[in-house]
Amino acid sequence: MCDKNYVRLNGHYVKPSKAVNIGDLLEIETPKGTRKFLIQDIPTGNVKKAERNLYYQEITEI
Repeated sequence: MCDKNYVRLNGHYVKPSKAVNIGDLLEIETPKGTRKFLIQDIPTGNVKKAERNLYYQEITEI
């Protein structure tokens, strides 16, 4: 997705190796529209499915 310019980080198209930091805005273009995520924390290991929402917040526009 990064190679086809479907992923932006803080408004800039990025390569897959780009580091993500707390407070970054990640935007992913999908067939149903662009989804935006605010990075809240960076995990240090495996993340349980039930805990995944601790690391990001999806931004919805009204």
